[in-house]
Amino acid sequence: MNSSVLKIGHRGVKGHVAENTLPSIQRALKLGVDGVEIDVHRCASGELVVFHDFTLDRMTNGTGEISKFTYRELKKLKTKGNFEIPTLAQVLTLIDNKCLLNVELKGHDTAKEAARIIKFYVDKKGWEYKNFIISSFHEELLESVYEINKDIPLGVLTENNLDRAVSFAKTINAVSIHVNYTMLTEEIVEELKQNYKVFAFTVNNLNPLARIQSYGVDAIISDYPDRI
Repeated sequence: MNSSVLKIGHRGVKGHVAENTLPSIQRALKLGVDGVEIDVHRCASGELVVFHDFTLDRMTNGTGEISKFTYRELKKLKTKGNFEIPTLAQVLTLIDNKCLLNVELKGHDTAKEAARIIKFYVDKKGWEYKNFIISSFHEELLESVYEINKDIPLGVLTENNLDRAVSFAKTINAVSIHVNYTMLTEEIVEELKQNYKVFAFTVNNLNPLARIQSYGVDAIISDYPDRI
């Protein structure tokens, strides 16, 4: 069993507190995670807000596409658990460089602002680039970040096309491949690790957790990182 695997809280700690909220991220920190994974969209007034879905319906008392609302309008809504939708800047302030932050670019037009904010926190707030990873399923967003700032570590997300992910990762000097854990075997992990860090997502149950950890992955993203 590889005990050095990084424990990454999925959307904060989704299994314990409402996903992508400041209290969820705070709980993750209290649980001693090595990192936190969050999702971002760009709202109508330009801020990057921390939210998974493209629509508000599942997680809030609002309805409609999140990108069509200003941040002032979004602040009036409540998520499950009666929390506010936070901004990326608020999450960075809360984490305060205490652990790795994996920012998944979900929404359109998120790359430029994410790169700007990360550079600001490195230049002015004492963060280090090595404590960031920007990941996405959207190749064009990762390409944009790479063109803007090659110091930002990038991770390629894949659900079912590992060959494509590896091929694309080479073009942007990605540091990691983020793989749906059901795709992984010990041999695949060994091969990937020759060139990349391997992040397995989203592993929640004890038997898969033990198996994936035994493969020697670099990080496990889980709704229950306290189980790792």
